[in-house]
Amino acid sequence: MSTKVTAPASKPTPADVASLASKTSSQKANVSAQAQSASKMHRRSRSGCFTCRLRRKKCDEGKPMCKACRHLGLKCEYKRPLWWSNNEQRKNQKELIKNLIKRTKLSEKSKESGADSPPGLTHSLPTSATYSEDAAGRTRAASEDSQYSLDFANPHIHGSYDLYNPHMATPRFGNYPQDPSYGYGYGYSTYPPTPYEVDVKTERQMYVNDIPTRRDSTISSFSTYHPPPHGNLAPVVEDDWLHENVYGPHNDIFSGGEGEGGEAVDFNFFDFQHAPATGPSSQAVVQVDECDRHLLEHFVDNVLRLIFPILEVNQHGSARSEVILPALETNKTYLHCCLSIAAIHLKSTARDPSAPVSEQLDSDVVRHRYATVSALCEALALDENHTSILEATLGMIFFHCSVGRPDDCLPDIPWHQHFQAASSLVRKLDLPSAIMAANPPLVHPPFNMTLTAWIDILGATMLGTAPKFADTYREKHLSASSCGLAELMGCEDRMMYLVSEIACLEALKRDGLLDDTALCGHITLLGQQMDIQDSASQCEAPFKSALTSSGAIKPRQLTRNMTAIFRKSARIYLLGLVPGSSRYDAPMQNLLAQFTDLLDLVPAGPEGFDRSIVWPLLVAGAQSIPGSLFRAKFGERVVALGEAGEFGSFGRMLRLLHEVWGINDCMATGVGVEGGEGQQEVEASVGGGGGVQSVHWRDVMRTRGWDFLLI
Repeated sequence: MSTKVTAPASKPTPADVASLASKTSSQKANVSAQAQSASKMHRRSRSGCFTCRLRRKKCDEGKPMCKACRHLGLKCEYKRPLWWSNNEQRKNQKELIKNLIKRTKLSEKSKESGADSPPGLTHSLPTSATYSEDAAGRTRAASEDSQYSLDFANPHIHGSYDLYNPHMATPRFGNYPQDPSYGYGYGYSTYPPTPYEVDVKTERQMYVNDIPTRRDSTISSFSTYHPPPHGNLAPVVEDDWLHENVYGPHNDIFSGGEGEGGEAVDFNFFDFQHAPATGPSSQAVVQVDECDRHLLEHFVDNVLRLIFPILEVNQHGSARSEVILPALETNKTYLHCCLSIAAIHLKSTARDPSAPVSEQLDSDVVRHRYATVSALCEALALDENHTSILEATLGMIFFHCSVGRPDDCLPDIPWHQHFQAASSLVRKLDLPSAIMAANPPLVHPPFNMTLTAWIDILGATMLGTAPKFADTYREKHLSASSCGLAELMGCEDRMMYLVSEIACLEALKRDGLLDDTALCGHITLLGQQMDIQDSASQCEAPFKSALTSSGAIKPRQLTRNMTAIFRKSARIYLLGLVPGSSRYDAPMQNLLAQFTDLLDLVPAGPEGFDRSIVWPLLVAGAQSIPGSLFRAKFGERVVALGEAGEFGSFGRMLRLLHEVWGINDCMATGVGVEGGEGQQEVEASVGGGGGVQSVHWRDVMRTRGWDFLLI
């Protein structure tokens, strides 16, 4: 029997222990590195320069030039160039970059070998490094061999040179002095920098009681491309369709319409109370009770877009992101105001206005109105939070102009009583001084004061009184400075200043402080002021449609057209102050015919801007006569507007005009109408029926008990 004996294991030496520990730590380090690399996901950066993105190379995102572009002598572009949007142009650009890289490599090799490189290849072509502000980055010297070479080390000659711009500097023929008016250097004219496109992406997430309810994402593209100037060369004759389709959209998007001379849009025109979002993505968190959640969603989805249509055209998204949503987050009184407005709109647009639903909405309206007014009164008593209270008060006044039907009989405080409180807050905040100091684009006007001015000027005509801040508007008119009324509401400031003067003149007439001679003298002076503005406006650019061939809005053209409509209606308003004037007079009907022609320049329909010209339509419509062209065209626009023309200020104006026409037309024909005591009171205010006398629309509102703000 054999026995197998196993030798005992030998004791490990210190060297063996150290080796084992080294292997274990190395394995652990490898495992940790693998786990760490696995946990990190590679994310591609989208903020690198477009040159590196085209080459599919990593960009260190250095400013003003990344390291790769500086080393290779390439143009480093962080603003999206035009060639990025076109596959064919992108392909050509890539080939061009490849050739530039090859030339740069050849230049470096020639320098390393010490050989002389051909002057036409190495030195006569400037690169982006030549224009770098860092002198150390200029790796190209001027050619000394070619008679056509330029001094590329001179930044004054090539400050506007652009390798990627096909319109290179062209020689001027003749001996021109070295003067900035003739371009840089001798005999060379300059062209604008390379056009580029910018994509602005805005994302907003709304939370109601910490629950995400709505997420919006919008992308706006802006372009600086404009047709190149021709200098001394003869202008190129282009087909209209080619210019409209190729150049028109870019100009409309960035410059505010054709014929604007390349004016850039100021996307930060107003001094908003709330600071803008600091990042590309921002979140709106609104705390609201569960029972009011549907009202908030309805306000954001359906009402918000109706409030500032002109501001939305001029500064897309600013009404939402800079005015309303930030206020909903931080101002509880403002939130109650908006919820009451949402309930009014929901009731007026309900397809099935059943009794239980209508009663619930009425309860919501009254409840939130009471909460808003209570908070306003409490804050006014404490004399604090003036800015927030002013914001909510202006909302109570102006937002109601976008919702509600004329026959809404729920209890409410008249708008002019709200405006009394708003005027007091404006003075406490010293906003008139702020608006006097405003000088866009250097000093932006306060948004709340601009909105106050619009309500003040047109609201004064509703009451037959002078605007509360008429002195401020007069000083602004004399200094020819802007309050931002054109950007906010669509009518130029200088025209609105004259409307303020007309309102002051009417207030003096109603108070009996002017005799007929003095009154006619003031009317003549104001008419001459409007003549000057009218002539200047016609010299600037002709009146034409505010829509492009693709249906896009041209903001500046829209403002010009709307200003012409306001100016014509102001003339009608002013002519109505002449003692003994009648709507049947030839001058009045001529003005009305001109006003009717201008209506074609403002887009109609639910997506049009009829609701932004309520005041001109009221003033002109009250002077129209049966069978006039105005009434026919006005009826067509009402039909095109559809259901949207039944509520808000437009619906109330329509109801008032029908009342005025019914009374005045019957008085003119001597035929009585059955109108009850209210009808008799209106006729008594103008001395009874018959003749060509006309009742004023303000008297009809008074007898009907209507406190409308028709703006």
